[in-house]
Amino acid sequence: MTAEDDDPICPLCLRSIPPDVPQSLHHLVPRLRGGKRGPTVLLHHICHKEIHAALSEAELARDYNTPEALRAHPRLARFAAWVARRPPGFASRVPGRRRKR
Repeated sequence: MTAEDDDPICPLCLRSIPPDVPQSLHHLVPRLRGGKRGPTVLLHHICHKEIHAALSEAELARDYNTPEALRAHPRLARFAAWVARRPPGFASRVPGRRRKR
């Protein structure tokens, strides 16, 4: 068993999250939409930024409040497939354009 086996798994890209890579907690229901004390998941920071680049807080609260729903979103599914080919410590600017306002 390696140290990597003990690392948490990112629920978006399904890669391990080593302790030395940027990571963040994501509220499945945004705090401003009633999720302040709700469930959170640990994500790679790049994955977290992509979620918020792709979806509004209203969309997150209404339709994308589970890891399964996030992975099913077309843009996030493409992103997850792309980033899954990178090492767990990969960091980059979030690819693509921000969501339309």
